[in-house]
Amino acid sequence: MKDFLEYHLIDVDNYTLTPYDILVAIFVILVTFVILKIIRKAIFARDRKRYDIGTLNSIFLVTKYFVWTIAIIIILQTIGVNITYLIASSAALLVGLGLGIQQIFNDIVSGIFLLFEGNVKINDIVQINDMVATVKQINLRTSKVETRDKVIIIVPNSKLISDNVINWSTIDENTRFSIKVGVSYGSDVKKVKQILESVAANHKKISKTPKPFVRFTDFGNSSLDFELLFFTKNSFRVKNIKSELRFEIYSEFSKNNINIPFPQQDIYIKEIPKNN
Repeated sequence: MKDFLEYHLIDVDNYTLTPYDILVAIFVILVTFVILKIIRKAIFARDRKRYDIGTLNSIFLVTKYFVWTIAIIIILQTIGVNITYLIASSAALLVGLGLGIQQIFNDIVSGIFLLFEGNVKINDIVQINDMVATVKQINLRTSKVETRDKVIIIVPNSKLISDNVINWSTIDENTRFSIKVGVSYGSDVKKVKQILESVAANHKKISKTPKPFVRFTDFGNSSLDFELLFFTKNSFRVKNIKSELRFEIYSEFSKNNINIPFPQQDIYIKEIPKNN
């Protein structure tokens, strides 16, 4: 057994690799998996009221990358690879690669910032440009988000750092939204205000406090313009709420003979008399 473990599988110059080195490397990998499993249980066993799932997941990911870094260094040292020599000899190669894949490095650094800062966490609802999605996974280079249509999109971490991102989960649970509507000139504006406020107040997913309210915003070219403002905790599905409100507003306007105008122009054709 001793002869087998010390047998030189590779013997080149000053480098040798034996079955013993391979077994130690495998043992280190197995121990790393066990340690990470124990750490994960310990982290997620914390008080959930004090730490949300996103924060706990960020803590675990940072710990995971740290533990694996140490494990890889131990494995390389075990199989006889000199880390210092490896880094020094590959410095020029790393510089060349860095110039070619600097965007990847940017994403990785952004991922580290995300994990440490915690500005965006698992299960957070974020808005990137016009896309609203739930963060499902944060990795070192990319993150996975799920849109309202249940589509998983891979987002580079640099976009979550450098772009203007709205994190709806860090805002007050009650978030304000609005619907704009125009009515014909000559309509009873007080009745319009009453209908809009009543429709919003009767919707189950709209908060009672603060109360919905209406603004008379402008005298438009072809309409009197109003804005209905309301608060809701269901910001991820607010488009559905707006749609339901519009259905109800249109129905109530029809019952009360309030018309929603459409842009129109009158064209007058003037006949020019012919010269005799």
